[in-house]
Amino acid sequence: MAQDRTLTFVDGEWLEGNPALFGPRTHGFWMASSVFDGARWFEGVAPDLDRHCERVNRSATGLGLQPTLEASEIARLTHEGLGKFDGDTAVYIRPMYWAESGGYMGVSADPASTRFLLCLYEAPMIPATGFSLALSPFRRPTPETMPTLAKAGCLYPNNARAIMEARARGFDNALVRDVVGNIAETGTSNVFMARDGAVFTPVPNGSFLNGITRQRVIALLREDGAEVVEKSLTHADFLEADEVFSTGNHSKVVPVTRVDEREYQPGPLYQRARELYWRFARARAGAGN
Repeated sequence: MAQDRTLTFVDGEWLEGNPALFGPRTHGFWMASSVFDGARWFEGVAPDLDRHCERVNRSATGLGLQPTLEASEIARLTHEGLGKFDGDTAVYIRPMYWAESGGYMGVSADPASTRFLLCLYEAPMIPATGFSLALSPFRRPTPETMPTLAKAGCLYPNNARAIMEARARGFDNALVRDVVGNIAETGTSNVFMARDGAVFTPVPNGSFLNGITRQRVIALLREDGAEVVEKSLTHADFLEADEVFSTGNHSKVVPVTRVDEREYQPGPLYQRARELYWRFARARAGAGN
């Protein structure tokens, strides 16, 4: 299958395409000791790149790996790599760590074997036309059962099965609950709803990642005078909402047009959140970031 242009920095050099890095004995391959982060470059700016670089190091530590680069060096390498692209097409930025070898009985990772790569690839921003959500029968794990506060590869098969189940029913994505039944996130992003002029979003409880774009949008809305409430929310709350939208690195701020059988139009608070985010991003571009 053809891939968009991809550059990967590993072991001190930039490589084109999809280099073969894992073997059958690689711990990250068979024991899933891998973490990553995702940032974006678009319209001349990579918003919050520093925070994404810091988070990949925290994720590595949370999974028992040993970060090998400072966040500032990851950011420097990112800008170096971005200079090798055409400057027009949006780029996905993905720093990663994984363990090459295992520790106790091969199960735990050997921190001393941690390796790093930085993968940059062309990924155009999708149109903000919106997407549909189906309530998933699958739920997010708890911090006691999985490394939920790390952006770890081992968490994503659960998201994937939620998405596949929803798509089999004709929806685009899944609305996923936590273990006690409150809404946590979608299968790929954080989720917001608005009702009676206020914005609501699930309170971080350790079961889902408190996204960097999520945090940025909450701050921007509050600075602009909007009421934003972080609280436990049920499926019924979303069905009674005036509008629903999501935030995430891949697409930033996009509307939700349907939850189960309830349909929505992109509303004024979604529009406000998206406009504020793009204003923030463009201001950073003018500042040279």
